Amino acid sequence: MSDWIEVGSLNDIPKQGARVVRTDDGDIAIFRTDSDEIFAVKDECPHKKGQLSQGIVYGNKVACPLHNWMINLDSGKAVAPDEGCAATYPVKMDGDKIMLSVTADDGCPNN
Repeated sequence: MSDWIEVGSLNDIPKQGARVVRTDDGDIAIFRTDSDEIFAVKDECPHKKGQLSQGIVYGNKVACPLHNWMINLDSGKAVAPDEGCAATYPVKMDGDKIMLSVTADDGCPNN
């Protein structure tokens, strides 16, 4: 059985914006960059659990709205000197549809 789900179209997310997908394992934030790249990250900052979906997207990073920690959207890792990691999830495009895998990548320990 596939764990890929359709979560909307590219135009459903504004450039430099996010949408939230609710799952049994927690919320996943789907981000669209200014260059139309799509990333999926657990909607929880590794610092104080702020909702990353409420942050501001800069390039391929998002600033946590609580304490301005920068999180790399491609890896989920905090930008130095901060430390920590938010789980990332595979995404792919099927035409203009965004497809999300609800199985997190293994890049972050202790997700």
